[in-house]
Amino acid sequence: MSNSSTNNHFKVIAVTNQKGGVGKTTTTINLSAALVELGKKVLIIDLDPQGNASTGLGIDYEQRNLTVYDVLLAEAAISSAILPTSMAGLDIVPSTVDLSSADIELIKTPNHSTALSRALVEDKTLADNYDFIFVDCPPSLSLLTINAMVVSDSVLIPLQSEFFALEGLSQLMLSVREVRKSVNTGLRFEGVVLTMFDRRNNLSQQVEKDARENLGELVFKTVIPRNVRVSEAPSHSVPVLTYEPRSRGAQAYRRLAKEFLKNNKSI
Repeated sequence: MSNSSTNNHFKVIAVTNQKGGVGKTTTTINLSAALVELGKKVLIIDLDPQGNASTGLGIDYEQRNLTVYDVLLAEAAISSAILPTSMAGLDIVPSTVDLSSADIELIKTPNHSTALSRALVEDKTLADNYDFIFVDCPPSLSLLTINAMVVSDSVLIPLQSEFFALEGLSQLMLSVREVRKSVNTGLRFEGVVLTMFDRRNNLSQQVEKDARENLGELVFKTVIPRNVRVSEAPSHSVPVLTYEPRSRGAQAYRRLAKEFLKNNKSI
């Protein structure tokens, strides 16, 4: 089975790490916003039952009449669940806590690992509206994460610049390779993004050194600094690029977006 982008003209990226608190949702939101600033049209699929991407982009709970849960269970077309954010060109398919039971519901259905892929392939309107689709995955290697990998062209891994950062990364990479071997032969690694980086901290520098020695070119040159403005932005329901455009965090995500586009020149 091929991924959705083979049949359409957008690229799908799964943003994943089974560890929580590594900047996964923050990277999804702010990289997407930086790409929109550069003229791209972006859709975020909030595949995390915590719904942090939805909340962080100002989607009130009352607005979430249709969510990714309905899409996965084939009860709604994905386009009917899309909501605009305050940033023109950036849309989202929201989630709620209902998604936490999706694994149990999906396992009862045939082709349970391809539910999201089916939804994207069947909806022909997406190709005209988006250049990139980012799937914000839950902090686990669950059936939801497998669905994201099956539908995606590539996997983007935020890596926190702290102790134990590299633990579990090998298991995640093995899972990606397994999906590539069995279901999605086109899946590749988009790269690893070092987050919450503090140049004054010897540990951050050691994590960067270890990551670059072990992963080489897979690690983005851009690192995302630990920055209070990045942490504050979600409470204001906007990306840091909107909340504090000149902050170090906003500037770092702009650099990351340019590096990302350099690696995706055809889009």
